[in-house]
Amino acid sequence: LERLYETCSIARRIADRWNVGRVIARPFVGTSRADFRRTPNRKDFAIPPPPGNLLDRADEGGRAILSLGKIGDIFRHRATGREIKGRDNDALIDALITEWPAMPDGAFAFVNLVDFDTDHGHRRDVAGYAAALEAFDARLPSLLACLRPDDLLLISADHGNDPTWRGTDHTRENAPIVGLVAGRRGADVGRRATFADIGQTVARHLGLQPVAKGVAFDPLSS
Repeated sequence: LERLYETCSIARRIADRWNVGRVIARPFVGTSRADFRRTPNRKDFAIPPPPGNLLDRADEGGRAILSLGKIGDIFRHRATGREIKGRDNDALIDALITEWPAMPDGAFAFVNLVDFDTDHGHRRDVAGYAAALEAFDARLPSLLACLRPDDLLLISADHGNDPTWRGTDHTRENAPIVGLVAGRRGADVGRRATFADIGQTVARHLGLQPVAKGVAFDPLSS
């Protein structure tokens, strides 16, 4: 495992000249195609994120930050606050439900639930993807129960990975945005021009300096 990390670290330095976003160590166990299984020891070697992103703004504002899953690796551990990794979606949701009630007002939690992508999307596992969505849906009541008045919850995806599509790569359908502000009526935020709108919405809701790009969802943040 350490040799794999070392090799990826070398590849990261080589790839810097081309501004390659990430070099990813994806360790697995097994002896044949039939029993290969990825382990939880994934590690992403990323380029530095652009300045002025949401994590930077939260850090500059002195906010408590909780990064769950591979968020720390993706943002090169810059302004990522406390980092917690977990073996799967359930472990990360457990961590969020456990940690959030103790976070101070104005805190920010950033969670990446990678099982949808890694275990089911790339593998074109339709039944597994459906089961993972149902499992997440079953956890939502517990997640909603730990929200405080005016807490903002946003659920989205940074890309598609349709398990019914050909091949094994990401797909390019529109990604959903589902959100709520605890204690307020929801509204349709329409089709957004950029994923950056999510960051701008969170920044505005938390009273942070604006991020570099994006327009806040007015129905959620005004």
